[in-house]
Amino acid sequence: MTAPPPSRPAPHRAAVLTGVGGCLPPTAVSNDELAARLDSSDAWIRSRTGIRQRYFASPGTATSDLAVGAGARALKSSGTPDVDAVLLATTTPDRPCPATAPAVAARLGLTGTAAFDVSAVCTGFVYALATAAGLIAARAADRVLVIGAETFSTLLDPDDRSTSVIFGDGAGAVVLRAGDPEEPGALGPFDLGSDGGREDLITVAAGGSRQRLSGVAPKSADRYFAMAGKDVFRHAVQRMSASARAVLARAGWEPGDVDHLVGHQANLRITNHVADAVGIPRARCFSNIADVGNTAAASIPLALDQAHADGVLHAGGRVLLTAFGGGLTWGSTVLTWPRLDRP
Repeated sequence: MTAPPPSRPAPHRAAVLTGVGGCLPPTAVSNDELAARLDSSDAWIRSRTGIRQRYFASPGTATSDLAVGAGARALKSSGTPDVDAVLLATTTPDRPCPATAPAVAARLGLTGTAAFDVSAVCTGFVYALATAAGLIAARAADRVLVIGAETFSTLLDPDDRSTSVIFGDGAGAVVLRAGDPEEPGALGPFDLGSDGGREDLITVAAGGSRQRLSGVAPKSADRYFAMAGKDVFRHAVQRMSASARAVLARAGWEPGDVDHLVGHQANLRITNHVADAVGIPRARCFSNIADVGNTAAASIPLALDQAHADGVLHAGGRVLLTAFGGGLTWGSTVLTWPRLDRP
């Protein structure tokens, strides 16, 4: 009896970016509008954050609404309405239960498609990209819609000057398809990490099982987002810089090879410090934080969408993505920007 020929290993499949889209609420809120209530000023806010305005969702709007808007634009950009999975990175789901991604998928005409949420706060989009790349590599999906969407204004204490001037609402999305690791748009290696021992540096204390089972009624302040600003700044710079260097090494890139650093839009000073630490000229950092604020898990895809629309990202350009968020969590990846039609 002749033995069957040995099976050949399946070729490695990469996740290739093939579409991008964004969605912002219609209401822009200037620094002056907030400063009047917070005993602050436009100059004070700009000097510490680099932000001049942000967008807040109106009553009746939910995270899913922004996610659907961004997802629809990304699908149109990709040239096809169909995907095999929808991943939604968010810290502000429509409800604690169920996940928001299935409702987003259904509204996009993708009923029956696998859909789930990813929660890693501001690193959520990079974590979701890595998850989508894994689904494609494992042949569990050929095309994946990855969305980052937030209505972070729902978590903010309107009287807290340290947080209410920083965050905004919005959504961004990309479509990934199976492809060759060497083709433009292919996501490179990932670097992901976490440090749960510092979970209290970025938190909403009330609403989860720990608070609900404590037997103690939450304080009013516990219902809002809180952040230890100085410690977060220090860890953000350290973790994003180390993660960026690690992923560059895995990709075989030098800092000078990077055409564009698109980091989580946390604070313009953080972005500049990360660029300096990695050895990338600040002029190669794309930032839209001045116009949209910190949109948490939506910040990187929103930045990619704007940079693409503005013609900043060009086909063949080498792009480094890096993020830091609550958990603590951090992550990075790289890609060579593909040729995409502009809106």
